[in-house]
Amino acid sequence: MLEGTSKTPRVDFNAQTGILELSGRSIPENAVDFYKPLYDWLDQYVSSPRSNTEVVIKLEYFNTSSSKCLLDVFKKAEELTRNSLDPVVVKWYYEIDDEDMLEAGEDYEIIINIPFQKIPVEEL
Repeated sequence: MLEGTSKTPRVDFNAQTGILELSGRSIPENAVDFYKPLYDWLDQYVSSPRSNTEVVIKLEYFNTSSSKCLLDVFKKAEELTRNSLDPVVVKWYYEIDDEDMLEAGEDYEIIINIPFQKIPVEEL
């Protein structure tokens, strides 16, 4: 687990539970460098995943470079649906009044072949 900062999200990727969670803000100086260890972890996880995997996104904000990195995370998760009997589910949390985050989740859902549950909350 990585604790979040004012610029980077909290990361809790747990192979035992099959829950991969990102929360907070994602505006790192270099998003590719920040997300590289997560890609490596996902590559290992894909080789021996749990029967059920959830990708939980609770980001209050992310920048353009992080959006590309998130897409790459979803693409790696999509590999699991091809290699597993149980599909991956993305739980996309967004604040009720944040239409931009809702639309971002909808955009990812169109691009990626994984079911998205869009979950409105009062506050992230």
